[in-house]
Amino acid sequence: MIVSPAGRTPGAPTGTTASSTWATRAPASPDAPPGASPDPQLVVRTVAVDDLPDGPTALIDRLPDTRALAWVRHGDGLVGWGEALRFETFGPGRFADADDAWRQVLDRAVVHDDVVLPGSGLVAFGSFAFDDVSPGDESEDPARASGALIVPRVVVGRRGDRAWMTTISLVGDRSAPVGEDLLTAYPHQPVAVPGRVVLADGAVGAADWPAVVAEGVARIQTGELEKVVLARDVVATAEHPIDARHLLGRLASAYDACWAFSVDGMVGATPELLVRSEKGLVASRVLAGTIRREHGPGSPVVPADADLLHAAQLARSSKDLEEHEFAVRSVAAALEPFCSSMNVPEAPFVLHLPNVMHLATDVTGVLTGQTPASGRRPPSSLSLAAALHPSAAVCGTPTTAARSLIREIEGLDRARYAGPVGWVGADGDGEWGIALRSAEISPTDSRHIRLFAGCGIVAASDPEAELAESEAKLEPMRYALGAT
Repeated sequence: MIVSPAGRTPGAPTGTTASSTWATRAPASPDAPPGASPDPQLVVRTVAVDDLPDGPTALIDRLPDTRALAWVRHGDGLVGWGEALRFETFGPGRFADADDAWRQVLDRAVVHDDVVLPGSGLVAFGSFAFDDVSPGDESEDPARASGALIVPRVVVGRRGDRAWMTTISLVGDRSAPVGEDLLTAYPHQPVAVPGRVVLADGAVGAADWPAVVAEGVARIQTGELEKVVLARDVVATAEHPIDARHLLGRLASAYDACWAFSVDGMVGATPELLVRSEKGLVASRVLAGTIRREHGPGSPVVPADADLLHAAQLARSSKDLEEHEFAVRSVAAALEPFCSSMNVPEAPFVLHLPNVMHLATDVTGVLTGQTPASGRRPPSSLSLAAALHPSAAVCGTPTTAARSLIREIEGLDRARYAGPVGWVGADGDGEWGIALRSAEISPTDSRHIRLFAGCGIVAASDPEAELAESEAKLEPMRYALGAT
């Protein structure tokens, strides 16, 4: 496979397979024959930094412009800017193709890492489509159901009391800044606010969505499937172009227990960790089962007794417990082939977020093939994310029947909503969340953004209650936009 630096020029050749597509432009060497496209080689340098202040937005505040790459929680994580390389894939093989491309880049990378922590050295940020195809558009434009894996030019990271900066240069690309020039090539632009924001119905209006849920319930009650996750979108139009950094800052401050992310226009604060792979250990936080709290960011404080009452109500809800069990089983079954041992708690805990409470379970395991004697390469975090996606928490049970029903009745192109989003490192470790509590900034008009929310539907679901739950799940992005 030939991979490419970011920014394909008009007329540049494109390589394709039955399941993926990627640009093939590479910087030409003066000694290369006409038409040659040499594999790119990266030079990576990571050094410790000591000037990063504390606070949930310290990393986000470093981002120089609107093309933000971010994965931040409790002030720790990674942010990046610029593009050294970009891989775009689509279809059933999108994860495998991106993983293969990433491994080929690693084989030619020269890495100097003075920090040696998860996230230091060479990393790539990624965001992938929920489905293999776009509804009603399978043959005309398959790239709409896409994924992007982006290697930035600069990365700043923090883990606990240690912080670092990574610079990534592409050998032979004479037009790109290198070394110290990388730090001055991206001047810091002021963060812009969106101004007045107007919300409107998306593909299926709020008044019509309960009927979609009712159809899902009816199909479950016939025995066709056990659970389906149905989503809806809301379209927002802002007075000014939407700056991803503005959204990230508000999300990271108000929802610091979530993973605030931004990759290729997909922005959000997800409470759900699809998979973390670190030094032979793997973890997944499963969320399913939701109850709305009586307040959100900026709202008056509600007495603790009210929260305790809601938490107890959620923990005893047979409907929510059933929905949660489906999700946990699907994650455990997907991880089991990769693990020598696993821990799956018998009962969930209640996760408190500013706008909602969720039933939550942390599934953990020890990956197989981690000893030098085994001679096997352990799975990368990206390949683990591919094995887990889509879980019952975002699709349903059984997966095939649920996905088919989603395509049939949802009436929505999810694009990258509810797909994996996160980062992968040179050792294959990384963190991937599910793109929930999220929105996608339009690539053609940055004043437009689509907000998404979804609900797990089981036989006991009430359509009007599910509509109310979806409104609660839209709240983080409405808050980030200032549209609450």
